[in-house]
Amino acid sequence: MDHRSELAEFLRARRDAVTPEQVGLPRGAGRRRTPGLRREEVAMLAGVSITWYTWLEQGRRINASPDVLSSIGRALRLDEAGIEHLLDLAEPISAPVDAPQEAPSALVRLIESMEPAPAAVLGPRWEFLAWNQAQVRLYPRILELDGVERNLLWVLFADPSIRELIVDWDIHARQALAEFRAGAAALRGDEHFAELVGKLVAESAEFAEWWPEHDVAQFETRLRRFRHPGAGLLTFEYQQLAPVEWPGLRVACQLPVPGDDSAERLAVRHYLV
Repeated sequence: MDHRSELAEFLRARRDAVTPEQVGLPRGAGRRRTPGLRREEVAMLAGVSITWYTWLEQGRRINASPDVLSSIGRALRLDEAGIEHLLDLAEPISAPVDAPQEAPSALVRLIESMEPAPAAVLGPRWEFLAWNQAQVRLYPRILELDGVERNLLWVLFADPSIRELIVDWDIHARQALAEFRAGAAALRGDEHFAELVGKLVAESAEFAEWWPEHDVAQFETRLRRFRHPGAGLLTFEYQQLAPVEWPGLRVACQLPVPGDDSAERLAVRHYLV
């Protein structure tokens, strides 16, 4: 799939997700053939011709300026993350993100210093590059992961035990998927990314349903609760850090909440999931 086809797919998915009422338009009499906005409605709201917008959704070889694309994004009620993703999709597919294949020693020392808070170093595809012992205590099965499965997104969607471990799994999984999708434009030419998505579509019914919806979101710090079999109900603040020296990497950490002893309880209870 080239970048024009991906852009067209994104536009169609987001158009289907917006109702006329959300943009101040009447639904009109009779049954609508589309679940969301019609093409002509998007074109009118964005101030472009219906023919030009139709060609854009068909993946034709036409040029679209950032300003016009931003207008279309606003017509589709995209937020800042959505518009940025739209602009990225309009660019030709470039070389895959250049990032270390192993966690730099500085980041390994960083996550080790975060004990007893669980933390891990993630690569561009959210693959696990390193983790501390607190992360192992929280999710012992991380030691068994290999190949494409050594990946945070794979764990979230393809490991059934995670659905028992994370309270309100569906809410956190959808948010994580939208955040992952927001950075996916940079991975379009990456074969390992394509392999990961293909296997997740085959393995997880939820992923197969949600991935085509093209939801995107900026990362948001949030509380996560875990039903740990040894340490009981745990609460952490989920955070991600982006190292300036290695912009393709992330440090994902579960920070202690002030006044809560979850990290301490996890540290002294060495139970396996």
